[in-house]
Amino acid sequence: QVQLVESGGGLVQPGGSLRLSCAASGIIFSTYTLAWYRQAPGKQRELVATITSRGNTNYADSVKGRFIISRDNAKNTVYLQMNSLKPEDTAVYYCNAARSIPTSSYWGQGTQVTVSS
Repeated sequence: QVQLVESGGGLVQPGGSLRLSCAASGIIFSTYTLAWYRQAPGKQRELVATITSRGNTNYADSVKGRFIISRDNAKNTVYLQMNSLKPEDTAVYYCNAARSIPTSSYWGQGTQVTVSS
């Protein structure tokens, strides 16, 4: 049974930082591309950051220079370090694990991040 469990969300003031974690089980973690998505109220889910099995990263323009995605294959965990947070970063953040051969994709349940003074 595959599980992705996010943690680390919460309420933070503008300019603050949070680190999200997503612990995976039931998959060969090192072979998957990991990603963080977010969905704000009334908006579509959007891709925030990805990290491949080789460690290559990519970011949405809106978070470049502020967010850092990383992975620890020994702990089956992917992280999202979020700095200089803005109110527009408020959303439910989801982690995703995916690979193409064979095709598979798994989602966590999401963790709420609220940026407000």
